[in-house]
Amino acid sequence: MEVRLITIDDAARLSKFYEANETHLQAWEPSKSEGHHSEAAWKARLQEWCSPVEGVNSFHFISIEPSSDEIVATCSLTNVVQGPFRACYMGYAVDHRYEGRGVMKALCQRVIDYAFTDLSLNRVMANYMPRNDRSAMLLKSLGFVKEGEAKRYLKINGVWEDHILTSLLNPAS
Repeated sequence: MEVRLITIDDAARLSKFYEANETHLQAWEPSKSEGHHSEAAWKARLQEWCSPVEGVNSFHFISIEPSSDEIVATCSLTNVVQGPFRACYMGYAVDHRYEGRGVMKALCQRVIDYAFTDLSLNRVMANYMPRNDRSAMLLKSLGFVKEGEAKRYLKINGVWEDHILTSLLNPAS
C-alpha cells in the first residue's frame, strides 16, 4: 500500500471512499450534512487543509491500493498543539472491504511515527466508543493505554456517546 499525506488532487478519491463506506462508518462518526462528501466539498476542504500556513494544526494521511489507485484507509492527526503540551488526536477510517487485513494498523503506525519523529510530539490521543471492539483492539495493538472514560463525549448520529480515552506516549520524549 502507498501511504502519503493527502493533496488537493485527492478530492475525487476521498469522495468515492466516503460515499462507498457511508453505511459502514455511520455508526462511528458524527452526522454529516447533505453533500458533505461530494467531490466539490472535498475540493474546498482540501484547499484549506493543504494550503501552506504557519501553525498548521492537522495532518491527513491516506493509504492507497496501487492496483486500483483507490483510497482504502484514512488517518488524521488533528488539534495538534505545540509548546509544552506537544500532543494531538488521531482519527481513522478503513474501507469495509479491508477490515481485518492489517491495513489500518500499518497506516496508523506510519502516522504515529510521523507524529513522534517529524512533529516531535510527546503524546497522541485516540478515543473510541466502548462498543467499538475493532478500535479497542487496534489501539491496544499499537500500544495505546486507556486513561479514562468520558460520558456523553461526542454526538454521533444524534446521540451523545460515551468514549474510552487512550493515549500513546513518545518513547523518545
